[in-house]
Amino acid sequence: MITCKDIHTFLKNNGITPSDTVVVHTSMRALGGVEGGCDGLIDAFKSYLSDGLFVVPTHTWANVGAAQPVYDVRKTVPCIGALPTVAAFREDGVRSLHPTHSVAAFGKRAAEFVKGEEKATSPCPVGGVWSRLYDEDATILLLGVKLNRNTYIHAVDELLDIPNRLVDPIPLTIIDYEGREYKISFRKHGQTGSEEYEKYRELFEVCGAMTDSVLGNAEVGIVNVRKCTEALKTVLK
Repeated sequence: MITCKDIHTFLKNNGITPSDTVVVHTSMRALGGVEGGCDGLIDAFKSYLSDGLFVVPTHTWANVGAAQPVYDVRKTVPCIGALPTVAAFREDGVRSLHPTHSVAAFGKRAAEFVKGEEKATSPCPVGGVWSRLYDEDATILLLGVKLNRNTYIHAVDELLDIPNRLVDPIPLTIIDYEGREYKISFRKHGQTGSEEYEKYRELFEVCGAMTDSVLGNAEVGIVNVRKCTEALKTVLK
């Protein structure tokens, strides 16, 4: 059983400080038992990152689109697992208004960090939450999952304008916490390229952008956003 103390020790031993920004992509099944389940894991990260930001992806790309063109931040359920579903609706977090690639942020700067996502016109646009992780010098933890779950790589794709990643725009409606509606024209992913992302592992490790650790029963990939970005720029040019 992974305890709050175990998570704090893991973070400290891997060079993460209480003022850092940390994103987690998580398989709760791979971790094994966590004291308090999903809420216990969120509480542990929150309490350690007391002066930083804790970010959980709460994506809805599978259930918001042409067939169901409405994203309601108060109701739309994430499509990527147990932890995101719990995080999305916690009262101590702030969920972004991005229609397909939202996040739930926890911490003193959470509201400011997710501000403006109702203006997004693609999954990970320049200037959006995902690209802001570079400015934050964030760390991404892959808790029991592989690099194909690393959403941040999509932000680098968009930064470099990699072709054929996005499809033609569709109309979507975003509903915020107060029930206000925003009408946008949005380009979803076509060919994401994520099935190839695991091939970047050796590159990231050689460039010092990624190290490995263990938490509970899970292997953990620890990705430095800035170093990973520079490595990708080199190979994707």
